[in-house]
Amino acid sequence: MEAATPKKSFLKKILAVILGFGPGIFAIGYTIGTGSVTSMIVAGSKFNMQLLWVLLLSCVFSGVLMFAYGNYALLTGETALFGFKKHLKYGKALAILVIIGITFGQWNSLMGILGISSNIIYEILAINFDGLSAYKYETVLAIAVAIIITFYLLMLVGKYTFFEKILVIFVSLMGFSFILSLCFVQPLSIDVVKGLIPSIPDVPGGKMLVAAFVGTTMASATFLSRPLFVKGKGWTIKNLNQQKRDSITAAILIFVISGVIMAVAAGALYYQGKEVTQVLDMANTLEPVAGKWAVTIFFFGALSAGLSSIFPCLLIAPLLVADYQSGELDTSSRQFRIITGIACLVALIGPAFGANPVEVQILSQVFNVFILPVVVLGIILMLHSKKVMKDYKTSLGVYIGLYAALFFSLVISYNGIIALTEYF
Repeated sequence: MEAATPKKSFLKKILAVILGFGPGIFAIGYTIGTGSVTSMIVAGSKFNMQLLWVLLLSCVFSGVLMFAYGNYALLTGETALFGFKKHLKYGKALAILVIIGITFGQWNSLMGILGISSNIIYEILAINFDGLSAYKYETVLAIAVAIIITFYLLMLVGKYTFFEKILVIFVSLMGFSFILSLCFVQPLSIDVVKGLIPSIPDVPGGKMLVAAFVGTTMASATFLSRPLFVKGKGWTIKNLNQQKRDSITAAILIFVISGVIMAVAAGALYYQGKEVTQVLDMANTLEPVAGKWAVTIFFFGALSAGLSSIFPCLLIAPLLVADYQSGELDTSSRQFRIITGIACLVALIGPAFGANPVEVQILSQVFNVFILPVVVLGIILMLHSKKVMKDYKTSLGVYIGLYAALFFSLVISYNGIIALTEYF
């Protein structure tokens, strides 16, 4: 009996660490969804680890921006868009532009997320029920409707702690699933090192994937929503150090989990000369290498990634509107129910029209980069204002990180424009 006690306490410690996540769990939920999974898998299958440097830079800048927005909330007691409207010249127009831009990007992502999640569940069912293959469209649409209704009903529970716990479960399952998949297939070590050297694949779709990478990893929604989640957590100015640790931890986990997904795709697909064009391609090509068990684990991870993203994507529009209006989110309000209801209907557009969810997802991530420079510039202007920040001075290192992020976002936005003109 005595020997079992340390084992039990160790498991309790692991559980405590997982449940001890702060608002950073929402950052992971926003960032590593099916958008990120799709982008990483497609990149790994086409270009091996060549775009690892883009992921690294995006995660570093994401950490800086999460820290800056979180600190702003704790030091001023205000949320981001409410602060823009209150303190900046033309702040109202800027805030409205941000709401429209982010909502458009996130609702587009939601279509891809729901499409991929529904297709994953369909593929799992089709393995066990042969007759379903003749009714793929109807089955996928029915699954999509069931998922979105379930999540809408869960949204009506309307408690920050409830959302946080659900996300902790999905994100943990996702992380463990992809790390287990990496045990079956890995890229060459030299390819990982080469991937940290900046280069853009000079092939059709290369620029598109770079933009999609940044759009999904440096997600504007993650930074703008952070003040509201920090306040929802009940943190105050006394939690500045905790907020800093939470930002760093979230950025590191985003890099590790996303990098693992890319590595699994590179190890399983790139060396065999196979690319991903459909949802089933993401896992079926693992089977010859690792067997059906690995395929199941991979599917489970991708599904967890999709489900972990639906909550934040449904939350984003009412969050931003509430932020603009008062800086407070009332999840029991009529406005909250109506906006999330509209988001649910938009999410069903992709599955209803039978669109390829892989293409929808990558395109939606590209659109996310265009509002990013505005979001980065907004927090720089707020931190520079003595009227807003009073006696608090932002460190030189944070400013360097923010200006570097602004330059990076402008370059990627330009790259995204070129990618879209080539695509259309």
